[in-house]
Amino acid sequence: MLAFAAGKKTDAVAEAGARARQQRLTKPAGALGGLEAIAIRLAGLQGRVCPRLERCHISVFAADHGIAAAGVSAYPQAVTAQMILNFASGGAAISVLARHSSARFEVVNLGTVEPLPAHPVVVARVLGPGTADISRQPAMTEDQLGAALDTGAGRVDQARGANADLFIAGEMGIGNTTSATALAAALLDRAPETLLGPGTGVEGRG
Repeated sequence: MLAFAAGKKTDAVAEAGARARQQRLTKPAGALGGLEAIAIRLAGLQGRVCPRLERCHISVFAADHGIAAAGVSAYPQAVTAQMILNFASGGAAISVLARHSSARFEVVNLGTVEPLPAHPVVVARVLGPGTADISRQPAMTEDQLGAALDTGAGRVDQARGANADLFIAGEMGIGNTTSATALAAALLDRAPETLLGPGTGVEGRG
């Protein structure tokens, strides 16, 4: 989640004002839990005591992960393409939330094993039929990685250019838990087993 600030730094005055405002609202102090902290942080990022979320942009980045071939998922890779179409047709929870909040919503397809038909909600940025199996070789080439990062930056720039108040990024793809854990393990220098448990519907060796 990325809030577009009025300036480059957090506005401490707006943040303090938002914190004071929370204390004046008709509710017990801290009753909204983490939501209060988010509202205060958002106020500081936007430079407004009362932050606004009138123009939200949601991008779900989707692709297949080659590691799925190693049996780490209970579902076949064809489900990724099916889920993208479900998102695009408004059948997923994020689609409903986007619709009710009047957010601009898109799915960015970076590459699936199953080909996808054109759809007005799906932005095609295909880098290949998913990534390679990281248990056997690098998941992506350096060029693919650069193109993927550029795609993400491009969607943020587009949202900023449309004067969005908030940019929300999500991702989906069969095998994504394993890929995310591999990245986290490498970046945090942690053993994979300390970062995750069984995935959805996965049992035994998977």
